[in-house]
Amino acid sequence: MSLPRLISAMTVTILLLSSLLYAVPPASCVFDTFSAPDGYTLSQVNGVSDDGTVVGQLVNNNTQEFVGFTRAPGGKVTEYAAPKALTTWLYGRNGIGANAGFYQDKAYPQHVHGFLLQGGAMTVVNHPGAVNTWLFTANQLGESVGSFSSGTLIKGFRLLNGKYTTVAYPGALTTYPMAVNDNGEIVGTYSSTLVSNGFVWENGKFTTLNFPKAKYGTVLTGVNNSGVIVGNHMTGDNSYGFIYENGAFQNIVYSGAKFTMAGGINNNGVISGQIYLTGQSYLGYTAVCK
Repeated sequence: MSLPRLISAMTVTILLLSSLLYAVPPASCVFDTFSAPDGYTLSQVNGVSDDGTVVGQLVNNNTQEFVGFTRAPGGKVTEYAAPKALTTWLYGRNGIGANAGFYQDKAYPQHVHGFLLQGGAMTVVNHPGAVNTWLFTANQLGESVGSFSSGTLIKGFRLLNGKYTTVAYPGALTTYPMAVNDNGEIVGTYSSTLVSNGFVWENGKFTTLNFPKAKYGTVLTGVNNSGVIVGNHMTGDNSYGFIYENGAFQNIVYSGAKFTMAGGINNNGVISGQIYLTGQSYLGYTAVCK
């Protein structure tokens, strides 16, 4: 074999080995799917509490209004619109039934406000001095996480017993802490460019966690008390869900779907998220994966 052919063969072999090295297997998942209630379309499916209640956002097909929703394990869907809100989003729900979310007001100029909702009682959460505040989730110990905008930067925060602690990746333009477990472990995403990076924040220390060779970025959306993380990696216009456990990644794949996204995970290992089928058709799901 000539030297050029040998080099070419070696290059192909190396590329194939590299591809195999970064190949991520699909998890074995049992899905329970659901559709939006009549008159609505699923906009987002996000967190899931330990009792299996799912939260997210719907769009009213007639008014085009975006509202938050909860879906009980038996299938009952309850819509929620914050008072005087243009849009409402429920993002997380903890084991004691507290929903975390945010809404955009109708004032001019418009602002985003975080809130906690439990038993019909709503508590607005605004980071001191912030233009906008997003609240993503709360754990069962009363610790919540979110983000706030200040000038051109978006930083994260942890809120516990009325005290705000800034969670901002060094040098990043945006930091979004999106989930926190009862051990105080926070996961989310940060970026300084168009590509997002996943992160784990624990005891004041950041660790970057990215899906292997995720071309357009990684977003971590959930973590349970066992430290199992779920998130999405981006390829072009689509997002694909994954599980990260014991140092290994697994893809979340729904057969026949264009893509499957992960929104959250509870302490029983149940994952929630959204499935995109052909023809712009969406399904929500809960799943148990191995």
